[in-house]
Amino acid sequence: MTDVHGEVAPKFAAVQDAFSRNFVEHGEVGAAFTAYVDGECVVDIWGGVADRVEDRPWDRDTLQLVFSCTKGATSVCANLLAERGELDIDAPVAEYWPEFAAEGKGSIPVRWLLSHEAGLVALDVELTAEDAYRWTPVVDALAAQAPLWEPGTAHGYHAVTFGWLVGEVVRRITGQSLGTFFATEVAEPLGLEFWIGLPPELEPRVSRLVGMGVGNESDGDSDGVASSGLTANLDPSLLIVRALEPVKGLSGAFNSPELHRAELPAANGICTSRSLARMYAGLIGEVNGVRILKPQTVDAARETVSRGPDKVLFLETHFGRGFMLPSAFFPMAGGSCFGHPGAGGAVGFADPERRIAVGYVMNRMLTNLAGDPRSTALVDALYASL
Repeated sequence: MTDVHGEVAPKFAAVQDAFSRNFVEHGEVGAAFTAYVDGECVVDIWGGVADRVEDRPWDRDTLQLVFSCTKGATSVCANLLAERGELDIDAPVAEYWPEFAAEGKGSIPVRWLLSHEAGLVALDVELTAEDAYRWTPVVDALAAQAPLWEPGTAHGYHAVTFGWLVGEVVRRITGQSLGTFFATEVAEPLGLEFWIGLPPELEPRVSRLVGMGVGNESDGDSDGVASSGLTANLDPSLLIVRALEPVKGLSGAFNSPELHRAELPAANGICTSRSLARMYAGLIGEVNGVRILKPQTVDAARETVSRGPDKVLFLETHFGRGFMLPSAFFPMAGGSCFGHPGAGGAVGFADPERRIAVGYVMNRMLTNLAGDPRSTALVDALYASL
């Protein structure tokens, strides 16, 4: 039996039991789970192995790359700028980023970037991972190209390009990179260990991802985690493949320090479960006297902008202003919940009606883009405890 460490309020003992069962029933390798209720941390637990190669245990300070949970952090930044009056969600993107108007994109509003309706899920030019790390080559390519469908008529998951699109708008407004703006305006006030662009000195704390699928993972050779289990047998011309792998070599680099240091605001956030949950707690109430978004901003961010069949994922998805809202694809706990999952199983969300915030991170990636049996078991146990 894997040892579980951390703290659990007595009322929530069932959550720790569910966490332990995940190692037995679902092959968990290393993971952490945190929950806040009414701004207070009621569950903060971790266990397992952070790095099989180094035989390094998961401890309180282990950091984890959380893939598309990063979109939640990026969405906080956009909504914060809107709250301050610096960003008009309904204004054309080109008002902030003039080059974006090329190829008939001049009337696309910022709202459609946040709701995945812009039709820019893939790149028309071939770029490398190094180009992606440098930022400018990708945003220049997106600004220059035509949409893949008529914007505003449908939505499709901008799996990786979301970060460059929204991040460039934030950069044009603030003069700061998305990662820097998030660090100073969200992470520092809330005391988060959450980075979009990891400081190199923190690399030894990062857990190593274990690849999608079952097979021989004991050697830790899992660099292809972002795509191997999702797109390995698919036609490379399909929109889902192009959306998940818009840049050559990027999908095979998610365990690399170079990728960790870069800013990919859709996909490479690195944090603890404690900080993921604390971020959402700081959106729906005060945490140690700090609240990031006003209630009316949260209400606006939770209003449906796009919902229905997704042109990329082939399933129904449901988006507000950047955040995912409850759907069969990502149910969270239904009701008023908003948040974002990450490829392989990570989850972060808030439930403003029940005043709950949740963060789950792990290094063993299952073949999915949204929540899986591990996070479902934890969330079910948490709500049953209430």
